[in-house]
Amino acid sequence: MGNSGLKQHLENAKKTGVLKVSSNLNDFPPGFLQLESNLRTLDLSDNKFVTLPNEISRFIHLKHLNLHKNKLNKIPDCIGALTKLETFNLSHNNLTYLPRTITNLINLKNVYLCDNHFKEFPVVFCGLKHLDLLDLSRNEIRSVPSEISGLHVSELNLNQNQISEISLQVINCPRLRTLRLEENCLQLNAVHSSCLGYIT
Repeated sequence: MGNSGLKQHLENAKKTGVLKVSSNLNDFPPGFLQLESNLRTLDLSDNKFVTLPNEISRFIHLKHLNLHKNKLNKIPDCIGALTKLETFNLSHNNLTYLPRTITNLINLKNVYLCDNHFKEFPVVFCGLKHLDLLDLSRNEIRSVPSEISGLHVSELNLNQNQISEISLQVINCPRLRTLRLEENCLQLNAVHSSCLGYIT
């Protein structure tokens, strides 16, 4: 995207509160910070971000953040400043963990983390009471820990991981209706009968 095209994008974003920039970026474009009080939706999918600049913390009005298909291997602690965030798409990256400050994102509803490299279930999402969907499909997760009882989602997608054991505490998830576990390493006798009603 040329400078004139980017400038037009930024001008439009001031009016609409929506910005989509997919042009192999690895840093915020010039003039981007002038939108900090306007943006509600930021789509930076299909770029080359390895991490996010700390300036992301200034966009405190963001509700939707799409970072699908970048090269992210780290999310900075300052992400916890985005307390109005509702949708967070981090799919198709190189993430193995998330910062503890994710627990500050109390308005999260939908989180997409498919196609990353998580080996452990990210318990930072446990306790977020508005979270409805958590997609962790196509990772390398090996077990579902007892902390899952604090997860408030109605749908949890764990398809295509390496899960061989699930804590019985999954039955204590207060809102869970759908648990997706296709293509894992589970033996049927490793799943307590109490859990079977959730699994699709």
